[in-house]
Amino acid sequence: MTITNNGSAPETGDTAVRVPFATDAAICGPEHVEEAVAYDAILLAGFGGPEGQEDVIPFLRNVTRGRGIPDERLEEVAHHYRHFGGVSPINQHNRELKAALEAELAARGIELPVLWGNRNWDPYLRDALREAESRGFTQLIGLATSAYSSFSSCRQYREDFAIALEETGLAGGIRIDKVRQYFDHPGFVAPFTEGVRDGLAAIAAQGVAPEATRVLFATHSIPTADAQRSGPRDRDFGNGGAYAAQHLAVAEVIMRELGSEVGWKLVYQSRSGPPTQPWLEPDINDEIAELEGAGVKGVVIVPLGFVSDHMEVMWDLDTEAIETAEEHGMVAVRTQTPGTHPAYVTGLVDLVMERVQGTPTAERPALTELGPWYDVCRPGCCENVRAGFKPAAAGIAP
Repeated sequence: MTITNNGSAPETGDTAVRVPFATDAAICGPEHVEEAVAYDAILLAGFGGPEGQEDVIPFLRNVTRGRGIPDERLEEVAHHYRHFGGVSPINQHNRELKAALEAELAARGIELPVLWGNRNWDPYLRDALREAESRGFTQLIGLATSAYSSFSSCRQYREDFAIALEETGLAGGIRIDKVRQYFDHPGFVAPFTEGVRDGLAAIAAQGVAPEATRVLFATHSIPTADAQRSGPRDRDFGNGGAYAAQHLAVAEVIMRELGSEVGWKLVYQSRSGPPTQPWLEPDINDEIAELEGAGVKGVVIVPLGFVSDHMEVMWDLDTEAIETAEEHGMVAVRTQTPGTHPAYVTGLVDLVMERVQGTPTAERPALTELGPWYDVCRPGCCENVRAGFKPAAAGIAP
């Protein structure tokens, strides 16, 4: 059974709607939409974060809604935010990114307003959709602040688009597509390449030899079962699914571009959940401890899974990982995230324009063999093991 664009009875035959809430160009579910679409605005979708001590627990309730986690357990995570005054930098980063996108669009003469809505804190996605309605916008192109494929980094954004459309009663009036996952887009990769180059130079300047240096590419750990379900079901990405494969492919591109012989590894951080549940490993702190025995004296920590310096970067890397390195007698530097780097901002606008112009797939830049990624997520992509499939925009159901 297919789902129609506005939730009414399904159609049959070749005209059946396969992608809920999509524009006409995407509604039948092509892997890449090579038809121009006259979007009215860009929907910048963020994770959201607290902006004061009183916001912390309500924010964490939003993040964990439906899981029944008591406040005393949430407080165990809250101390990370409380350490920084209860303020996550992520909202300010999104304000800056929104302004940078608007400046880039204006400089290129592109008349596309940027609306901003978060999944877990004010301004919410539903607020952005109400703004779209008030301004007469009916076709939006979603731009999520997350580059990789997994439930939490892609499908959950798509599900929250669907929830916001239903909550506001706008499911029949506003359509939302989404740009492809951009993990291997040159604009996303360039800031990391620069960062690794600068990080290696900084370590060398402190007298650490290349053979005693390691580059640790860090990303958020996720449950192994979720990782295995990341990406489309008809492609085999190995034990870590598309999520791990994408990170590994980008790391390889960066090290190859630099021509560096320094050893490197993909590591994980920010694990949560019960200890009996397998998550992607190794943890960055465990890896640093192991490196001491291998004679490593310097580490370059690369926040490869993150687009900006939010809490998982500031606490788990800048605080915990750096302290771990120091405890094991190592020099450590943490490299930049894309933030509002000009290449990243330009690349995001380029991704939007791919859909505006219907750019042929062969002309779309991708630095790994995994891309260019899909415009329309494939059936069963990035299933949430705990909750199963829920309605989601920008992908073929389920």
